[in-house]
Amino acid sequence: MAKFFIDRPVFAWVIAIIIMLAGGMALRALPIAQYPDIAPTTVSISANYPGASAEAVENAVTQVIEQQLTGLDGLDYISSSSNSNGSMSITLSFEPGTDADIAQVQTQNKISLATPLLPEEVQRQGVTVSKASGSFLLVTAFYSPNSTLNQIDIGDFVRSTVYDTISRIDGVGSVQVFGSQYAMRIWLEPEKLAQYQLTPSDVTQAIQAQNAQVATGALGGTPSVPGQEINVTVTLQSLLSTPEQFEKLLIRTTPAGGSVRLEDVARVELGAQDYSAIARFNGKPATGVAISLATGANALETAERVKEAVRNMSPSFPADLEYQFPVDSTPFIETSIHEVQKTLYEAIVLVFVVILIFLQSFRASLIPIIAVPVVLLGTFAVLLLFGMSINTLTMFAMVLAIGLLVDDAIVVVENVERVMHEDGLSPYDATVKSMQQITGALVGIAVVLSAVFVPMAFFPGSAGIIYRQFSVTIVSAMALSVLIAVVLSPALCATLLKPSSGNGKSWHMTPARAFNSGFDKLTNAYEGAVTRIIRRRWIMLATFAVIMAVTGLLFVRLPTAFLPDEDQGTLMTIVQLPESATLERTAAVMDDVRKYYAANEEDNIMGLFTVAGFSVVGQGQNNGMAFAAMNDWSERPGPENSVQSIAGRAFGGLSQIDEARIFPIVPPPIREMGNSNGFDLYIQNTGGLTHAEFVDARNQLLGMASQDPRLMGVRPNGSEDGPQFKMNLDYQKAQALGVSVADAT
Repeated sequence: MAKFFIDRPVFAWVIAIIIMLAGGMALRALPIAQYPDIAPTTVSISANYPGASAEAVENAVTQVIEQQLTGLDGLDYISSSSNSNGSMSITLSFEPGTDADIAQVQTQNKISLATPLLPEEVQRQGVTVSKASGSFLLVTAFYSPNSTLNQIDIGDFVRSTVYDTISRIDGVGSVQVFGSQYAMRIWLEPEKLAQYQLTPSDVTQAIQAQNAQVATGALGGTPSVPGQEINVTVTLQSLLSTPEQFEKLLIRTTPAGGSVRLEDVARVELGAQDYSAIARFNGKPATGVAISLATGANALETAERVKEAVRNMSPSFPADLEYQFPVDSTPFIETSIHEVQKTLYEAIVLVFVVILIFLQSFRASLIPIIAVPVVLLGTFAVLLLFGMSINTLTMFAMVLAIGLLVDDAIVVVENVERVMHEDGLSPYDATVKSMQQITGALVGIAVVLSAVFVPMAFFPGSAGIIYRQFSVTIVSAMALSVLIAVVLSPALCATLLKPSSGNGKSWHMTPARAFNSGFDKLTNAYEGAVTRIIRRRWIMLATFAVIMAVTGLLFVRLPTAFLPDEDQGTLMTIVQLPESATLERTAAVMDDVRKYYAANEEDNIMGLFTVAGFSVVGQGQNNGMAFAAMNDWSERPGPENSVQSIAGRAFGGLSQIDEARIFPIVPPPIREMGNSNGFDLYIQNTGGLTHAEFVDARNQLLGMASQDPRLMGVRPNGSEDGPQFKMNLDYQKAQALGVSVADAT
């Protein structure tokens, strides 16, 4: 086979060029990510039951939906959370590799079976099914630097202009807005309602009847009377839009001509549709947009699309409205990939320098160096074929493979040089003879190395996905290396090498002679050391045993982790007040959190976006969340300025705020696997405990875990049960008075 290409060097070059072209096209098509798609496919279900307790939500909504979630293909496990603010969420985790679109469709079909069994209020608000990951890809803060716009102004603009645009971007799984749009607020006055003998339902019916969009038809529409000459559409006044128009609505009229208008029994004003969240950026009024990545989407591409969309909309923003990204995971991904790429280039340069130093012939050194880009580009083509991406793992595997892939070409060059020197043959004859001697050895080396790495590609689970990146990359590089060593390297040896190169030491300069002399001395010293070691083999065997024992001890004592904890430039802070706390109290604590970071970490944090009324562990008036926009890594050098160190200091500093439990958290290495480092522990009620007994058991476990020095930031997921006001309705009296349960509540 080798002689075929030695006789046809152009054909060998054509094969190499085809491999490079395929790799170049693959390089443009391959997605770029920090890590491969390790996280399992997830589908999220969410619903709201306003006014219901956590137990009521669990019984009436969560369990009803869970009972229908059977028979889903590839479903691994289900986790759910029912909160005291009436919200519930269910997360379905599927086996890695499950098609997210199919999983979402199957889940939606199951939800349609459960919908008729849900309370009417839940059906009216709807049940949402999304395939978004559980963490935020981006959090965008829209704020008014001079406070000329309030949160409602900003929220209405974001809801009406920004929300729809971002939601339609490819790769965006879900969009959550921390703010509200304008709405007409009607504040009823109970005393005046009683004076006019009216109920809230009377007011609601009057508003619905008089504030409706009605199609009134047309004049001259077909079929028309003979001679009709004009066709005109008839319109009626549009929906009411100002407080003054609503105030004039008629609630009741009397035969004598008297009337009761809305302004007689209520106060009407333009306000927010809901007041469930208070958002601030550096203490200024703001509205946040949290964007989650769709399962299987590329983080870098999606984030760039979102940023470009916001950039394009920014010229049309109202005056004094700006935006920042307090949470943005893409700079860390880009930096990680850039650093690995830089390492790859450095490895290529070092390999070239080492080859040149030892071969001491530019012509001979050029042959293995030519093999490097051919093999690396060909490996990119294989990655595309296997559906992989350019990530830190595949790039790191390429860095490791560089030293291996040049070995085959070096073996070819060295053996050709040896044959020319010993047998006095021409480059062509020496190459033919050399390849007859070493072709089998080259293939054997590739097979042995492949036998080491191929089994890694079959490891199961998320860890198997990581090992598969190394396995496929290195084995592909090895296979291509042998191919190039058999196809291209012999052709290059026959055409580039010259007999005058002798034994490969064609440099007759002083530096080359000095290096050879020094290397010979090092070799002689090594041979002498080996001779002495052989004479004292029992001492060396004892030393080896000690080294192995120390290695085993260190292996046991070293901490373990799925992936290393890194400074990704993102810091979040969870705030939890007692369950009965109001939004106003939560907002005050969030301001204290902002003041702490501004006073103690001003050199590390560029800005802080806070939300009262929302948290990744639960929603409600007593929950809050802070997102810190960190300065660039170059502006906060040293381990003391890393996110982990900042979070550690904040954990102690913020613990001085007695009114709330505050937990600074650092995102995990893989953002799709959650919002914080550490682990979640779920307790299953297999003993038939009541809700109260089950909560007590959980609190006991939390207390014991908090005492463990190995753990920190132990907290419950979801909202706690809070104080409730129980109303006992006398159904008999209500029925006698003609009052329905809905009217009474």
